[in-house]
Amino acid sequence: MDEATNGLHREGINTLVILGAWMLWNHRNRCVFDGAAPSLAGLLVATGEERRLWTMAGARGLSLLTAPLPGD
Repeated sequence: MDEATNGLHREGINTLVILGAWMLWNHRNRCVFDGAAPSLAGLLVATGEERRLWTMAGARGLSLLTAPLPGD
């Protein structure tokens, strides 16, 4: 891999970590403050949808690290 590709992968990993933390934080807040039931399946579905939106918004390197979801 060349240096530019490695940089994109690094950016993608950083973006993926931020997305995961953001979604986990939001899910936790919904459970604590809104009385939602914790749901790993629901969190994964919501994260997939949010990942698609972040990719459409131009999150760098994210599309290199994730498999396409149905409807992408």
